[in-house]
Amino acid sequence: MEMRETLRKYFGYDAFRPNQEEVIGALLSGRDVLALMPTGGGKSICYQVPALMKEGVTVVISPLIALMKDQVEALKENGIAAAYLNSTQTRTEQQEIEQQLRKGEIRLLYLAPEKLFSANEGFIGFLQQLNVSFFAIDEAHCVSQWGHDFRPEYLKIKELRKRFKDVPMIALTATADRKTRADIVRNLALKDPEIIVASFDRPNIQYRIEPRQQGRDKLLEFLRKHKEDSGIIYALSRKSTEELAMMLNNYGFHALPYHAGLPQEVRASNQERFIKDDVKIVVATIAFGMGIDKSNVRYVVHWNLPKNIEGYYQETGRAGRDGLDSIAYLLYSPGDARMLRSFIDDVPDDTFRESLHSKLGHLIQVCESRICRRKLLLAYFDEEHAGNCGNCDVCLRQEEYFDGTEIAQKALSAVVRLKGKFGISYTIDFLRGSKSQKIREEHKQLPTYGVGSDLSKAEWNRHIRYLIDLGYLKVSDGKYPTVNATPQSHAVLRGQQAVKLIAHTEYAEIENSELPEMEDLMKALKKVRRFIAKGRNLPPYMILTDKTLMELAKYRPTTLDAIGRISGFGEQKTEAYGKRFCQEIKKYSEERNLPTDLVPSSTGKKRSTASRSLGPSPLETLRHLRSGKSIDEVVIERGLARSTVEGHIYDLAKHQKIDPTLFVPSEKRAVISGMVEQHPKATLTELRNKLGEEYSFFELRMVKL
Repeated sequence: MEMRETLRKYFGYDAFRPNQEEVIGALLSGRDVLALMPTGGGKSICYQVPALMKEGVTVVISPLIALMKDQVEALKENGIAAAYLNSTQTRTEQQEIEQQLRKGEIRLLYLAPEKLFSANEGFIGFLQQLNVSFFAIDEAHCVSQWGHDFRPEYLKIKELRKRFKDVPMIALTATADRKTRADIVRNLALKDPEIIVASFDRPNIQYRIEPRQQGRDKLLEFLRKHKEDSGIIYALSRKSTEELAMMLNNYGFHALPYHAGLPQEVRASNQERFIKDDVKIVVATIAFGMGIDKSNVRYVVHWNLPKNIEGYYQETGRAGRDGLDSIAYLLYSPGDARMLRSFIDDVPDDTFRESLHSKLGHLIQVCESRICRRKLLLAYFDEEHAGNCGNCDVCLRQEEYFDGTEIAQKALSAVVRLKGKFGISYTIDFLRGSKSQKIREEHKQLPTYGVGSDLSKAEWNRHIRYLIDLGYLKVSDGKYPTVNATPQSHAVLRGQQAVKLIAHTEYAEIENSELPEMEDLMKALKKVRRFIAKGRNLPPYMILTDKTLMELAKYRPTTLDAIGRISGFGEQKTEAYGKRFCQEIKKYSEERNLPTDLVPSSTGKKRSTASRSLGPSPLETLRHLRSGKSIDEVVIERGLARSTVEGHIYDLAKHQKIDPTLFVPSEKRAVISGMVEQHPKATLTELRNKLGEEYSFFELRMVKL
């Protein structure tokens, strides 16, 4: 069975997400693989599909015991033989699974690293008696001390290479900078791995960062707008989680706390109730989240600042795993930054301490900058983005500007007079003529001292931060960041260049584009899903995702044939649940005289992206293309990776916004079409192997659309 047939049969999807096919192809060819894909980008499919295509058992090593059960249950829902072994099971339960493994009845086995090396490595000896197809190392960043979630037990995984020399290994992670990637390859002893780095962009997530002044009112207003949605609120301390949860309950929200200090049974109960949609909000420390795979989390709120961008990115990535629009909302306080810096100061190793300060500094820059949040986030992961994403608070602001040249000259002059040796706070106090004892006496004699007394601290902070964004000032890394002038500032100081500063900002909300009949039908379908889930004692999202329900509401299928073409309905789910959803859709549509069975039938393909509207970035690419620019010109002008632009074009073609034949030369198109006709079931990797490297994966995809 080939890749797409396996994907369709078991998971109900007609097409792979970006990079999945390349990862699977490399693994099936016997290569070690390091795959970096964003949270919600479909990492699990990268080892689950090949596990079903190869003989033997695939062993998945994961630090997330709580997640193993969910993943195994989800696989079983799709008709896949899977199991897990960990400390939550009795010895009898484990022996039953071991017996199934000996008989070859299990295709995927999930393990914690502790289980792998328990009992004097006796379990490794047991695995050596089995036919292991390959090893999948999930959350692979845990093997690196430079990663944000280092786990020493992961270092032992290298031993597998000695015992299973010819068994391929795939390492997967959503968050790893260059240093962490090198650690993963070295510490897991990957052999000449195929390294595949997907785009870190999550276009469906809207990033919003606001000051935490009047934070309680801001949080309550936000939650009132999302009262029907599931969300996670992260706080820094155990005390904060309980106080926030209590406050929210007092204001009519149903929220539960989650932190490591709660009794284990309380934590498990609170997590279970959230997963099953019995409660909408969990207020948690970072101990919560890695153990769940809940796809319909619509927002993640950070009440406190995370420790670094990796942590922030991973935690915000728990929203919108189903690809639907979601929000990451951070309430920023400089006090949090000071507190985190004090924690870092206690780290004994000098190099590691400086690295932590630098990582925190990058996140502070994201919070305090007026540059597109997405651009700065992706830059941290070495991915270029042109900015103006249209889906972060910076890009959604409607701003008014004024001639701020004089203000800029005062700020730049102050920084120069202070010789770049002081931070923003000291510079502002100096400009405002503070009488504080912390202002040195010799500085009070300088002509710039007190020239900015007409502006408040908040105004000066806003203007200086914007001058940093514009490149006139820069901030150093380290425990005590200092602000310095750049060569670009000289023209401003000499009066040769004017500077526009921001005077006023309004935030533009994105309106819900769903039709009323879709919203009402979605509610009815969610009730059906919840009823089925309750009967099976499973989380509702494990029955069907919100994204699948949205397709049902849009296309309103009333036959099993039509519902089988909806994204997310594999063979088993169509047989198990199709009839019940068809009945609900038919009843709802007849009562309102709505047309049904709108899902296209002529192509025989599922519309796996039909429910997801195109984001602002692909539409911006479309604008450039319509103006006559080539792909290379779009790449240069937008500052994006070529693979990102090609992904936009592919999505645009699938949404029938653009003609796919325009992007493949006619002679190549004829050759590819002929090869596809000869080998209709061949994967992209197989086609490319037959045609040669001069045919790109992008060209193959466009012809096969």
